[in-house]
Amino acid sequence: MSTPSLKEDLSAWQHEHVFGAASDKAERRARIVMWITLATMALEIVAGWWYNSMALLADGWHMSSHALAIGLAAFAYAAARRYARDPRFAFGTWKIEVLAGYTSAILLLGVAVLMVAASLERLFAPQAIHYPQAMAVAGFGLLVNLACALILGGHHDHGHDHHGGHDHHEHHEHHGHGEDLNMKAAYIHVLADAATSVLAIVALAGAWVYGWQWLDPVMGIAGAVLVALWAKKLMQETGKVLLDREMDHPVVAEIRAAVEVESAGDTPRIVDLHVWRVGKQLYSCALSVVSRDTGLTAAQLRARIGIHEEIVHSTIEIIRRP
Repeated sequence: MSTPSLKEDLSAWQHEHVFGAASDKAERRARIVMWITLATMALEIVAGWWYNSMALLADGWHMSSHALAIGLAAFAYAAARRYARDPRFAFGTWKIEVLAGYTSAILLLGVAVLMVAASLERLFAPQAIHYPQAMAVAGFGLLVNLACALILGGHHDHGHDHHGGHDHHEHHEHHGHGEDLNMKAAYIHVLADAATSVLAIVALAGAWVYGWQWLDPVMGIAGAVLVALWAKKLMQETGKVLLDREMDHPVVAEIRAAVEVESAGDTPRIVDLHVWRVGKQLYSCALSVVSRDTGLTAAQLRARIGIHEEIVHSTIEIIRRP
């Protein structure tokens, strides 16, 4: 059995592939958007209270949770980089970013519940609204959200480009496994803000022109449903990484194909295989192989697996069979 020390080269590939220039850029984007969001949040909450608009208040309080979530995203980048060389983290600190994304999803769900509660209260107890002022502030909030979305627009960058032109790597990217889930969470928060702003404008316009005061809280409920759906999707994506649910990923089949190759009249057979992610597109694996070939070594199998550059660490056990 051969188990090379991951810690010997952990820092090198983490800083190259996980905490490189793309991660620094993502952190800067998150910090800029956080301050913009905080300023706009304060404006919308004050204006919503002053002009008595539930949709505008919902947008403002909704934005407050996003400011917290985006700040959390920036903190996660900093914490992951700070503890990257800490030997207590056996497989690195990248999942700090994923944990921040999962926490953001929970915050989104909480906001959705609060939006529904406040909208239902306003639905059964409507109050007068100062429409022109409320619509102006909602429009301003929408412009800010769109600007923030543009700043965070590179959330889908994979953060590294060391895979070259291998078809199987491109296949992985098409399945979304190279996404920065922390930045994606921040991006979804901004999109949710933008959607809520649009709904607020529609609700205010309908109530102002046609007298449909019920439209303001109804749009608040519609926005809450949309936010909840986005939050559910984000929780599924981040939860999958946190729980190491990777055995349905194409890389698993690729490991089997690389190992189970006939040589010297024998075909090694994998009897136990575990694969988990330690970076945006970086994986570790532990496998047990049964083989009659006495000349087969763990180093040879590791070289076969090594053609897939996303596998950065492997623990291999060879079981000899008669």
